[in-house]
Amino acid sequence: MNESTLTRMDLSEAVFREVGLSRNESGELVESVLEHISDALVAGESVKISSFGTFSIRSKNERIGRNPKTGEEVPIAPRRVLTFRPSHLMKDRVNDANKG
Repeated sequence: MNESTLTRMDLSEAVFREVGLSRNESGELVESVLEHISDALVAGESVKISSFGTFSIRSKNERIGRNPKTGEEVPIAPRRVLTFRPSHLMKDRVNDANKG
């Protein structure tokens, strides 16, 4: 499996090449989109990107965990977690790429 990572800079460069905006405008566009997504998630909204997937926030209740080193039970505080559910199209695309 390829261990490379797609970065903000990579996204900005792709927008620059494919859309024709300047490098600065491309970077600002990517930052703006990511900021809108982040703001929506912080506000508790789901973010659905058609043919890609859905990001959502899920609340987890307090629960008891166990320290694996000592076996001691410790409370885990309630928290909100970010989840991603890929669309069927994205799942199919990833699976097709795994076939070779």
